[in-house]
Amino acid sequence: MASGDFCSPGEGMEILQQVCSKQLPRHLSEEDLLQNAHFSKLLLSLSQHMDESGLNLTLAKEQAQAWKEVRLHKATWLRSEILQRVIQELLVDYYIKTQDTNLTSEDKKFHETLEQRLLVTELTQLLGTRQEKEVPSLLGLEKADLLELMPPSEDFVWMRARLTLEVEEQLKKKCFTLLCYHSPNSDSDSETLKAAKVWNLAEVLVGEKQQCQDAKSQQKEQMVLLEKKSATYSQVLLRCLALLQKLLQEHRLKTQSELDRINAQYLEMKCSAMILKLWMEELKILSDTYTAEKVEVHRLIRDRLEGAISLQEQDMEKSRQVLNTYEVLGEEFDRLVKEYTQLKQAAENKRWALQEFSKAYR
Repeated sequence: MASGDFCSPGEGMEILQQVCSKQLPRHLSEEDLLQNAHFSKLLLSLSQHMDESGLNLTLAKEQAQAWKEVRLHKATWLRSEILQRVIQELLVDYYIKTQDTNLTSEDKKFHETLEQRLLVTELTQLLGTRQEKEVPSLLGLEKADLLELMPPSEDFVWMRARLTLEVEEQLKKKCFTLLCYHSPNSDSDSETLKAAKVWNLAEVLVGEKQQCQDAKSQQKEQMVLLEKKSATYSQVLLRCLALLQKLLQEHRLKTQSELDRINAQYLEMKCSAMILKLWMEELKILSDTYTAEKVEVHRLIRDRLEGAISLQEQDMEKSRQVLNTYEVLGEEFDRLVKEYTQLKQAAENKRWALQEFSKAYR
């Protein structure tokens, strides 16, 4: 089947994107649709037989009709349930008031008739349910036995007329309470203005509910986009890290030797500058400490000392040459030196003994 059987490529892509955004759980990009041409054709054909929720059109109509009937039954049940609870609240309030205040005979008659009618009706319904299930009734009671306990028809008509007003008043209070909860600023409004606001409150609540649902849908879409962007950002970050690592390996390591050489030259020049600075400081201290006369005297002293050192070095050189001459003689010279030393020491001892002997004869 060719793509031209459906529509032009541009229109087909636009329809495909709408189908993917509304009828599929996950969004597909234009690139995904272009890479899968047969899948795109399948989506276009399915879109003619599906609604936005993905159901078959026939099933969607049946589902819509079923939901309509459910809403009708739900509304009917809610009306009965609300009326039942309002009547029960009226009876509860009546018992509370009987303990605190004195009620009129009409109030007592109204609440007693209402309670009796409600109780008999509930028991009759319960008894009818048991009979439909073919379950023996308690104490052998029949509906006729319970209907005899109904209040008189005149009292029932009077009670029903007043009950309408009581229920309306109770519902009005509840509506005003709900309005004040929804819009606290309406608490100080008049009853007429409150009634007008209550009349539109249902539409306002429906609109707010729809806004919440739309916000949830948008949030869901944003979460999907966020997940995609997070995955994309992670891949981009990994590529950036790889590029940074490559730059470090190829450029920084290559220039490291050149940087080290430049740093070494800088440190060498800095060291030379520090040495020159120290030498200048030394010369400055010397120039501040010694005058020209002192420097001249020190120069003369130095010349004399250098002359004396030169003479001593000359004498030492002569002595070294004599020693070198004696060392040529070897062991025989060492023996003669020892004999000479012994003879000199013996002569010294005899000279000392002679001096002592001469002192003794004096």
